[in-house]
Amino acid sequence: MKALLLAAGRGARLRPASDKLPKCLMPIRGVPLIDYWLASLKYAGINSILINLHYKADMVRRHIQGRSVAMDISMVYERELLNTGGTLLNNRKFFNGGRIMLIHADNLCLADLSRFIEAHEHRPDDAIITMMTYVTDTPKSCGIVLTDERGMVREFHEKVARPPGNTANAAVYILEPEIMEFLESLGKTAIDFSTEVLPAYIGRIYTYHNDIYHRDIGTVDALEKVQHFKPVSLNWLPENIDSNYSLYGTIDELSLKLNKE
Repeated sequence: MKALLLAAGRGARLRPASDKLPKCLMPIRGVPLIDYWLASLKYAGINSILINLHYKADMVRRHIQGRSVAMDISMVYERELLNTGGTLLNNRKFFNGGRIMLIHADNLCLADLSRFIEAHEHRPDDAIITMMTYVTDTPKSCGIVLTDERGMVREFHEKVARPPGNTANAAVYILEPEIMEFLESLGKTAIDFSTEVLPAYIGRIYTYHNDIYHRDIGTVDALEKVQHFKPVSLNWLPENIDSNYSLYGTIDELSLKLNKE
């Protein structure tokens, strides 16, 4: 299995912090967000990773190239953003007909990805996608998921005014290879995964619930809240988490460091 880490977003709602850093490099207790993802992927045995780049691409590239990890990490620059589905399709050759773990790298997600993979292995026969879910405290800003007795998605409500629950899509998926055929059938280069792909697979999406920790850091308020997560004893957490941090001081320091490298 290979992974796609989506790290191209501008982070407009994170200004002024995102004027200095892209979302994927925002510090969480002093550690760039993308490092949490790389650590958890490595722990799960996924060592072949593609990262898409756009906003502050050179900064992200320097950070990734400067890490000493035994992982096969490729990076691809998107001059024009292709959206999630378009990025998948445009990099079809990288995945070589295999399963894909698709990750939106603008969330802090503490989940055992090996268990996520195991859940996909034991999914119902008719499932093509396994979606990670979590309980959100802001359901209006999320894709809310309703499942049947087998854990299959029967309804999906993307950022509605009156969400029917608080179990949300974590934007982390495992995809069977045939998803590429569907993407190609759309005849488009830019494809929105939430509105153009997921609705077509309702009834064929299995769920895995993350009950440890998950939070989108898309806003300044969320970025501040995520600094207070409790770094419980998890084997895949980065080793250099700082308990004594100053969020905006760290942003300034990290931005200066990455721009010098």
